Amino acid sequence: MGRPATKQARLKDGFYIELKSQGSGSIFVRRDTEEQMNIAIDKYSKSKNVIVRGEMKNDKWVSA
Repeated sequence: MGRPATKQARLKDGFYIELKSQGSGSIFVRRDTEEQMNIAIDKYSKSKNVIVRGEMKNDKWVSA
């Protein structure tokens, strides 16, 4: 079991989308470029709900 984390996990720099399925949790997907993110959106939008989170840079959201 162990002790729970006290600090929140840091996200790497990149472009993030959130994927949600009916009746389950969500998953964050990171891509290096905006073009790769758009390709992933097209791929996953056929079977899942896609939410664009934007760009993460130095632990801050640049765009949403």
